[in-house]
Amino acid sequence: MAEALVSGVLEQLTAVAGKGIQQKVRLVVGVDEEVKKLSSNLEAIQAVLVDAEARQVTETAVRRWLDQLKQASYDIEDVLDEWNYAILKQKLEGVEDATGPKKKVCFFFPSYCFSFKQVSLRNDIAIKIKEVNENLDVITKQKERYSFNTITRVERLEHVQTTSFIDVSEEMCGQDACKSILIDKLCASTEQRLPIISLIGMGGIGKTTLAQFAYNHDKVMKSFDERIWVCVLEPFDEHRIAKAIIESLEGSTINLIELQSLHKRISTSIQRKKFFLVFDDMWNEDFKKWEPLYRCLKNGVHGSKILITTRKESVAKIMGSMDIINVQGLNDEECWLMFKRLAFFDRPFEECERLEEIGKKISSKCQGLPLAAKTLGSFLRFKKSWEEWKCVLDSELWKLKEIEEEVFRPLLLSYNDLPCLIKSCFIYCAIFPKDYGLKKDELIKLWMAQGYVKEEENKAMEIVGEEYFNYLASRSLFQEFEKDDENNVIRCKMHDLIHDFAQFLCKNECLHIEVGGIKEPIINSCNHEKVCHVITTIYRENLFPDSIFSLRRMRSLLCCSSYPGGILPPNMLSKLFGKLTCLRALTISRGLREIERIEEIPKEVGKLIHLRYLNLRGSGMRKLPETLCELYNLQTLNISLCGELEELPQGMEKLIKLRHLQNFGTWSLRYIPEGTQRLSNLRTLGYFVISGSNDEKACSLEGLKYLNLYGELYIGMLGNVLNVEEVKRLEIKSQKSLLGLTLDLREDDNGRERRNEEDETLLEVLQPSLNLEKLKILSYRGNIIMPNWMMSLTKLRHLRLDGCSNCKHLPPLGELPSLEYLDISLLNSLKSVSNEFLRKENDGTSSSSVFFPKLKTITFWFIYEWEEWDYEITRIGEEEVTTIMPSLVSLKIYDCPKLKALPKHLVQNTRLKKDISYCPLLD
Repeated sequence: MAEALVSGVLEQLTAVAGKGIQQKVRLVVGVDEEVKKLSSNLEAIQAVLVDAEARQVTETAVRRWLDQLKQASYDIEDVLDEWNYAILKQKLEGVEDATGPKKKVCFFFPSYCFSFKQVSLRNDIAIKIKEVNENLDVITKQKERYSFNTITRVERLEHVQTTSFIDVSEEMCGQDACKSILIDKLCASTEQRLPIISLIGMGGIGKTTLAQFAYNHDKVMKSFDERIWVCVLEPFDEHRIAKAIIESLEGSTINLIELQSLHKRISTSIQRKKFFLVFDDMWNEDFKKWEPLYRCLKNGVHGSKILITTRKESVAKIMGSMDIINVQGLNDEECWLMFKRLAFFDRPFEECERLEEIGKKISSKCQGLPLAAKTLGSFLRFKKSWEEWKCVLDSELWKLKEIEEEVFRPLLLSYNDLPCLIKSCFIYCAIFPKDYGLKKDELIKLWMAQGYVKEEENKAMEIVGEEYFNYLASRSLFQEFEKDDENNVIRCKMHDLIHDFAQFLCKNECLHIEVGGIKEPIINSCNHEKVCHVITTIYRENLFPDSIFSLRRMRSLLCCSSYPGGILPPNMLSKLFGKLTCLRALTISRGLREIERIEEIPKEVGKLIHLRYLNLRGSGMRKLPETLCELYNLQTLNISLCGELEELPQGMEKLIKLRHLQNFGTWSLRYIPEGTQRLSNLRTLGYFVISGSNDEKACSLEGLKYLNLYGELYIGMLGNVLNVEEVKRLEIKSQKSLLGLTLDLREDDNGRERRNEEDETLLEVLQPSLNLEKLKILSYRGNIIMPNWMMSLTKLRHLRLDGCSNCKHLPPLGELPSLEYLDISLLNSLKSVSNEFLRKENDGTSSSSVFFPKLKTITFWFIYEWEEWDYEITRIGEEEVTTIMPSLVSLKIYDCPKLKALPKHLVQNTRLKKDISYCPLLD
């Protein structure tokens, strides 16, 4: 990690010094020499870091030296960031006179124009540069005592596509005997009341995978009324576990706080139910903590069973387990098969033959541990030559006694091979608790905030970050991938042991602090100088730990709460902004279920000059302070679901590095500030609202054309548009990177009655790019939903029509070749669906005899006047109609009370899963 830090600092030093010269932001006399010396020391250290990183595992003195270097590098990074901030401030705001208000000045100006305040700022930065240089000078001299070798690393990043890594996280390889024994025990009848079965074995042996296999086995699923999975972890938190059981049984969390009340709720919920409960990763050896929960679980139907997984046999015995299954490692053949499947994936047959013998020797080093075989196989998948495989076999890491966990050795081999920036990305994941669902997009933004992901030639940071994510996934360092409809990974987890490994590498730089729960804060016992990244979980109101403000080097603070009002008391926010000024990433967001929310963001937020990532999701403030616009480095601002927020700061144009303005669900916004159109780096804008008051402070719809947006965009209050010519000038079809578009034609209550033809004209000129894949049309008042461009959207996969109240007929959507998901709701004038739904009314000819060729799901909601759904077409011209909706697997019809029959081809579709409610079709 030190290697990545030093490399980044050197790059930053060159860039900032270059800007200073170009923009004539000079520091005090003599500092130029200090900058040169700083650069020289960093280059000298960089030359030996490959050797130092390799030796730190076995040499404590080298590890301490690298720790000193990391802390010094963080200090240098902060000083350079301050210098860069001063340059940005001068560029954006001009100079501030010592006795008066701000004055805008020319971009270049002589030194006599500077105010005393700016001279003081330059002196302050210069002094800090000298201080960090003196510290680095000592570290540079110390390196001589270790006789490091100079090694040049050649960074190679194989470009791994999203779908090319192999997800084996849920597959069960080998261990057939264990599988059979476990299934038999779970399904057998027993006289014992609520028996406990335990899977024990070392970390990485496959206990959780075996439990997942049983949990999802058909025989087990048929044997129980309810199945519950709880990841226990250390420490054993009775409140959290009880709530997890209730949530699994009832589908939602509850506001009960007392443990007795929670246990009573569980006891009531499982009455008359035969349940199967899995406690995964159990460590608790205190029977007193376990007994009350076990007692209330006995209220279930006879035949209910509990399965636990644990690394310690003593835990199984303390919990009263009568059946203990000792999970053994894979045998040599099973281990080789798992290793081979990954290491030889997509490799030519001749190459596999050449590497098979040495591959079996490496596989045997895994000692039957599935996680070791999986990780090492994934790592060697990218090693092409026999010599590279031989280096792995002969590595000294296999002999290390310092590493307690056997599986850490193959993990260390895989980690050492990562490019230095990707090492930093991996270690950063240690900030999250075990079993945490890592959201890919959020994780990439956090990496960006720390400087681990940078733009490459013709490649945006976000794309580079996705490649880094895929790189780690391809080496099996992530698992349990959750995917969207397009098969893109949106969320994943880390195996417990891989999380332990990341914690082992980060050496207390990343902390998870629980407050008010079982595990009390350990801040006072940790090295304050080392802690850089903290995630807090707060279980009680107003218990935010004051001692956290002593962690002055902190670069990430992600606050979570499982208690209403427990995130950050209002008085704490000002203190946080004033003291933790090194922060690059800050989350103080609320969950949707929380009651009390942060109602005000103090103006002191402007002190966080290093901040790149600010997540205020779900907060309750009505507006944001103007000082937020002084965060010139900000890349991500998440204000989604801030339901009270009415306006954004007027100085938004100063956020020149802003890339993501996430404001989806913030429907209370009255307008988007006019300066937003000048944010040339902006890639994400969730919600663009058109002002109904023709306010000069508001960005016009035409302003969108100056942005290059990616992903999805929701344009709200289109009914406020008075001038269609303005919409024409927008030319939204030129936004080639917009793949999703929502057109909401509602309007402010301004007393003006809109005409149907106005919406028809407006929809016609809002022609999107031909690349569009998702389209939603909401609150449309036209008589027909058929703009001329509709049928040209050949890539359209998702379509939603909602609240188009005057439409009596559906457009010919059957001719859209890529449409997969169709959602239609609140069409109050629709009475019949017939031929026009399949094709255009034309001269009787058509280019296809297959309609809706790729449609998978179709949903109808709240269409109260709909009576008939039938087609009369049997031929189109001379060609017979052969197929309608051949790919359809799901039909949902809700609240359509007058619809009495389905088309024949839907009735006869045996593959079709129907979900029909509040409709006569149920009869």
